[in-house]
Amino acid sequence: MIKIKSLLFVLFSVALFSSCGVYTFKDVTIPPEIKTVKISFIENRASYKNPQLSSKLTDQLQQKISNQTRLTRTNSDDAHYQISGYISGYNVSTAGISSQGTNRQQAATNRLSVSVHISLLNTLSAKTTEYDVSRDFDFSAGLSLQQAEAQLLDDIVKNLTDEIFNRIFSNW
Repeated sequence: MIKIKSLLFVLFSVALFSSCGVYTFKDVTIPPEIKTVKISFIENRASYKNPQLSSKLTDQLQQKISNQTRLTRTNSDDAHYQISGYISGYNVSTAGISSQGTNRQQAATNRLSVSVHISLLNTLSAKTTEYDVSRDFDFSAGLSLQQAEAQLLDDIVKNLTDEIFNRIFSNW
């Protein structure tokens, strides 16, 4: 009886993941006629500018698209997909407060919020889609912004890159 249930479960799982050919493990959805992509430099238009963020975010996005899609990168203005964008926000706020005795409160945790605006132009359909991506990163209030940036930069770049990629290429 257990073997039959196991076999039915496996057959159901195979049928679920293979039906209509829509589901893939990477969940990347790119129309078959799209073959090329141009990824422009993501400039920093935020009021505070982390000098490393634009270049690292652009490089990481280019690498992720090259490694996880079948698209060919080009610098040509006739690329089927043209991705451009800018860092629109880079702000620090207090996220948590601790009590320090009688009527004294002090910031315990700060939050760095980073926002990016992305535009995707499909040149074959002449359709532009806009995306706004924002992520929060908490850090100890005992750190300066520069110390927090040094600790958080890799996480910021990875999380924003993943979010941008998923918004463009996945049905999330």
